[in-house]
Amino acid sequence: MRLIARNVLLAYARAHPETAVPLERWYRLVKAANCASMDDIRQVAPTAKVVNRERARFEVAGGNYRMIAAFDFRRQIVFVKFIGTHAEYDAVDALTVAQC
Repeated sequence: MRLIARNVLLAYARAHPETAVPLERWYRLVKAANCASMDDIRQVAPTAKVVNRERARFEVAGGNYRMIAAFDFRRQIVFVKFIGTHAEYDAVDALTVAQC
């Protein structure tokens, strides 16, 4: 899959260095994946929580941070919609957030 705006991950990792390695791991995992549905996402990332048919939430850095990504399976594209602390995540609507 292709990640749109990888610079969002890189900028967040620069601001929060403890997320650099986990975000790079997530990027490589998604880049290598060929997913056709959320079931495939769950197989690739078993700890991901499916939000709806196109969005999933991922824990980053041991769950201290959360990331929401939207998937366009037909085009094999991933969009990062949100990255933030657990508290920041609790303040957003995972179904509609488009912070990044």
